Amino acid sequence: MSVFSFAQIQKTDFRVRIHQITEKGRQAYLEKNKDTLKKIAQELFQIYAVNKDSSVLANHYFQKAMYYHVSYKSDSAFYYYNESKNIYRVLNDSLAVGRRLLTMAVLQKQAKDYLGGEISLIDALRYLEPIESYTFLKSVYNHLGDISDELNQRVEAIQYYQKAIEVNQKVNEDSKRERGYLFIQNNLGLLYQRNNEHKKAINYFNKGLNYKSINVKEKYPLIYALLLENLAASNFLLGNKEEVLSQYLEVLKIREKNKEFKDICMTYINIADYYKDRKEFRKSRAFLDKALQYSKQTHNNKYWLTALKDLSELSSGEESKKYFQEYIQLSDSLLQKERSLKNQFAKIRYETDKKEQENQVLKTENDKKQEEITRQKQQKIIGWLLAVVSFLGLGFTVTLFVFRRRKLLYQAQLQKAQAREQERKQIAKALHDEVAGDLRLLHQKLEKSQLFDEASKLDAVKENVRNLSHQLSSVSFKKVTFKDQIINLVTDYFEPDFKIIVKGLNEHDWSMVNSAVKRLLYICIRESIQNSKRHAQATKVTVTFSIHKKNVLLNITDNGVGFDTTVRKKGIGLHNLQERVEELQGTFSIQSTVGAGTETHIQIPLNV
Repeated sequence: MSVFSFAQIQKTDFRVRIHQITEKGRQAYLEKNKDTLKKIAQELFQIYAVNKDSSVLANHYFQKAMYYHVSYKSDSAFYYYNESKNIYRVLNDSLAVGRRLLTMAVLQKQAKDYLGGEISLIDALRYLEPIESYTFLKSVYNHLGDISDELNQRVEAIQYYQKAIEVNQKVNEDSKRERGYLFIQNNLGLLYQRNNEHKKAINYFNKGLNYKSINVKEKYPLIYALLLENLAASNFLLGNKEEVLSQYLEVLKIREKNKEFKDICMTYINIADYYKDRKEFRKSRAFLDKALQYSKQTHNNKYWLTALKDLSELSSGEESKKYFQEYIQLSDSLLQKERSLKNQFAKIRYETDKKEQENQVLKTENDKKQEEITRQKQQKIIGWLLAVVSFLGLGFTVTLFVFRRRKLLYQAQLQKAQAREQERKQIAKALHDEVAGDLRLLHQKLEKSQLFDEASKLDAVKENVRNLSHQLSSVSFKKVTFKDQIINLVTDYFEPDFKIIVKGLNEHDWSMVNSAVKRLLYICIRESIQNSKRHAQATKVTVTFSIHKKNVLLNITDNGVGFDTTVRKKGIGLHNLQERVEELQGTFSIQSTVGAGTETHIQIPLNV
């Protein structure tokens, strides 16, 4: 046997071994076996330490991410999924990159970071569509439908679900295609259920339960339980309650058998609601106690809150007060945790983008250095040849070299200056996202405690901090693109009772638009959102971008209280905006009616 053949066998054995370890990790993840996942991650790192194979390191990060995922530590899981994704991106493994982005989006969706999740899913499409990975493309469109539904974008949600169905039909493996279809039908049913259109919802749940000639109950018991429970819930809300209890109990039996304790919380809540409706409060409380127990055990925050709230309503005296106080404390804690996770996810995305840009800069600099080395060699050869003819030729070459060296040193100084500017932006971001956010939460608690004077003073401090952060922060589109700047801006202001919808942002190549124009658009959007939130008492703001001929058009509408434009003059903020727009040869106009909201129109030439 040749040395080459022996090396090939060793390489094959190595890949088989890594594949076996990976499959073992996947099974441990499905079984939520943290100890096995931890050991597998350590084993992979030891292998990497010996052979320095980047794919092994990526797999190590992936196993570590799954360990934190089953440990309910979403921030650490997101970080290691991202690290794994970054290595696979360098290795040009599109499938692995797309899968990591899909998993990251699921974590973002669970943390209610819907905009961040949408960005990750759209990024996943870029990697999965060219390789026609229909199994995961179906999941991407399905989750995009979920996020659109959460953002009350019903039309978009239905379109994404229909796209998921279309892609799912191209999945080759029967079981994956069948499971995909069942999940999509369930999600479509939930969309109509949330909108109290229960007859339509029931139609979709029945489509799943009666899919073709498949015995869904035997083949996919957990999906069957999901569809059956949602069917029972819609029938219950319609008043068709004859079979509801038996269906809930059937679901309960399936989930207990399969140890699906996270989902079992929902079943206990539903059974409790059934008995509460029949005024059998003792039975209702018994199931709520079980729901509370399992929701705490599995960190199922949604049903943990629901169980506490319902128990406080079914109890009395000190016991009711205890449940309610626990509900308030958990709600506040989850709100802070969600905000912290959003910031952490955004920071990880930012650091990733920053590293990629730094790597690109280093690559460019390395290419320049290599080019310079080659050029120097050529210059030396030419110099020696020309030395015979003229000493001046050598002097000219040396002068040219010195000039270029000075130019490189000058560029290095520019990069240092940019680094200092980035530090100022980081301080501004910390003031805006962390200090101002904490002050806002404290302000709300003071108001709830009726400490209005203190709340008013704290509000003034919050505004000063916010203004200072904006003064420190200079909007830059070199390191953070215009699209990401707008997404970050919307994320800063987005709240459950203050929704911001952005249209047309993905339809244009903003890198071709002058930075001065982009900076002005950003400032206009920020000022308009602040006015809608502070003064107009709006709950929804829609920002629409379009490019027509040689102009950028920006249209901003809200559903606030509006004002009489014939009586009320523009404030200093709007007046300054108008001056900025007109300086760039643009037009600025506002239309508003009392009780009917406000609409702002801005048109700016592309070439300033």
